[in-house]
Amino acid sequence: MEEKRIIVGLGEALWDCLPEGRKLGGAPANFAYHASQFGYDAYAVSAVGTDALGRETLAEFDAKGLKYEMPQVEYPTGTVQVALDESGVPAYDIKEGVAWDNIPFTPRLEDMARRCRAVCFGSLAQRNEASRQTIYRFLDATPKDCLRIFDINLRQNFYSKDVIRESLMRCNVLKINDEELVLIGRMFGYPGLDFENKCWLILGKYDLDMLVLTCGVNGSYVFSRGAMSYLETPKVTVADTVGAGDSFTGAFVSSILSGKSVPDAHRIAVNVSAFVCTQNGAMPELPEDLKK
Repeated sequence: MEEKRIIVGLGEALWDCLPEGRKLGGAPANFAYHASQFGYDAYAVSAVGTDALGRETLAEFDAKGLKYEMPQVEYPTGTVQVALDESGVPAYDIKEGVAWDNIPFTPRLEDMARRCRAVCFGSLAQRNEASRQTIYRFLDATPKDCLRIFDINLRQNFYSKDVIRESLMRCNVLKINDEELVLIGRMFGYPGLDFENKCWLILGKYDLDMLVLTCGVNGSYVFSRGAMSYLETPKVTVADTVGAGDSFTGAFVSSILSGKSVPDAHRIAVNVSAFVCTQNGAMPELPEDLKK
């Protein structure tokens, strides 16, 4: 009997210190949480400190029913100061030299990689060599049919051309937003192209199965070989946008894995993301009708 295959969010686990208080976050954990809401066996994979905040992290995941693989390391648990502007859009101050910069590649992690049917990773957790090598070793150990989603998540100055190129070569799905696409266009030397042509170029150049482009209130696109899906962003009352993109990715990947077409998966992702924008924090429980 084949071992049960899993979904993994791999990278930073941290506390968003918001104006109204601390909330557990980090894109990989947010992604795993939303995939788990669709009934998948999903894990947040990172590292925490041996400090009180590390213990609180694991207790919070337990309370949310989210599975995790989080070795304790001799670095402080990650925190981020988050300031929201009047539209609820976050700006981040991400502390360095923390636990998730130092995720060890363990035999347990190698086993998880071999059983992985989808893994989501970003650029932020690759800012330090230790976690970057763990991420690459994990990706390289996944099965051929594993969805490897590079949710680029450019933050502050914690990325480089080399890291982005390496990640594009290791993924088969790219998730990017409109601002990041402009930056990538400049970085890789095709600033003059319109956004659609940039997306088709990246899809072809890196032999991707899909490229997901989110444009905030201006809608979202999914480019797949020979087809494009566009949907408008629903108009909702925004509480904050923290984790909205991660919920989009979690819902989209879960829907693709369950056999939905790209347009159907896209619609589910848009609706889930819109709901998350109406809630505070990155990990609200989804209403039943959205999970169907």
